[in-house]
Amino acid sequence: MDKKSILVFGVGELQKSIIGRAHNMGLFVIGIDPCADAFCKDDVDAFEIVGGQDYEGTLAVAIKYNISAVVTAATDKPLVMMARVAKELNLPFYSVETAQWSTDKFQMKQRFIAGDVPCAKGRLVKSAQETADFVYPVIVKPRDNSGSRGVKLCRTQEELQSCIDEALEYSHLDSVLVEEFIEGQEYSIESLHYNGKTEVIQFTEKKTTEFPYNVELGHKQPANLTEKQRNAVRDVIAKIGDALHFENCPSHTELKINERGIFVIETSPRLGGDYITSTLVPLSTGINIEDQLLNIALGEPVDTKTDRTEKASGVCFFSLPEGTVTAIDEKIKDVSTWPGIVDFNLKLKVGDKVNKITSSLNRYGQFIVKAENREKIDSLIETYERQIADFVKVL
Repeated sequence: MDKKSILVFGVGELQKSIIGRAHNMGLFVIGIDPCADAFCKDDVDAFEIVGGQDYEGTLAVAIKYNISAVVTAATDKPLVMMARVAKELNLPFYSVETAQWSTDKFQMKQRFIAGDVPCAKGRLVKSAQETADFVYPVIVKPRDNSGSRGVKLCRTQEELQSCIDEALEYSHLDSVLVEEFIEGQEYSIESLHYNGKTEVIQFTEKKTTEFPYNVELGHKQPANLTEKQRNAVRDVIAKIGDALHFENCPSHTELKINERGIFVIETSPRLGGDYITSTLVPLSTGINIEDQLLNIALGEPVDTKTDRTEKASGVCFFSLPEGTVTAIDEKIKDVSTWPGIVDFNLKLKVGDKVNKITSSLNRYGQFIVKAENREKIDSLIETYERQIADFVKVL
């Protein structure tokens, strides 16, 4: 095989963009997934069905195709497996220990505390009987999941056991993480860690659902932060990189900022989902962070300077009232032609039931916009969200 080959872990919709970027770089792309009808199975050069916990099967595929790199995007599930394969084949990646810390939110918090990373106080519990001393409200979350699955605000001791039970439904472990609730605007920070250094690429400002669930409904870049705040965030991201030993990877870090300072919610040594790194970062910075991850994975030089621009972008996920879709205006077909629209996707049709959004898995579509500056992004999203909502009648 003349081309270098790369193994992509997961061949779902979240990996579609990085598969395309790998092809653009002339790579032979092998995809593995436990699901036989994975969303992007026809987008890769070779597709293999491998169980998520099947190390021997995964390693056999890697050896079969003589891979030069391993990557994924927007998912935490394969990180430990990726680290094990990379270690065995001496590929650029982070350690198995780093992957383990990063996929268990309690271990992650312990590393934060040891590394002087500001974060919410929290501890493991198995039942509400262990929590008589808690100050409410608190956040209850699974230790080993992502995408807001099972994460819920609990306001009283009486609610706590049901919140614990719900979190456990989304976990393979027998305990959940209960932590103090931090007020403040939420952000995510998109970074790269390579050659012993940490580089923040973009600051993302988030919009989320109202509690008790905390599901992301929108992202805007760049975030409205002062340069002083940005420098403080950069320092925190560097501490995170040191505490978790991030190297040869991107990171997607969620944090809040309030009058008391910066508080890290969680991080992961992988690309962010929700179109943040695949679409918003290139639109707002000119840097394709997926390309740079591929360079890191292949041991090639990283370039975050040549194409750098200062523009703006945003994504808005539809938030509709609960009920049943009774009508959709024909004008919705024109949305893709509106000024600034990069992508539009409504996942509803007449007769569909609209349920309460409780995780990123049950949202109903989105639109992505680009503009010269953040002020224009704010205006476009406000206008378009209202107009599109008027097109979809829910009763």
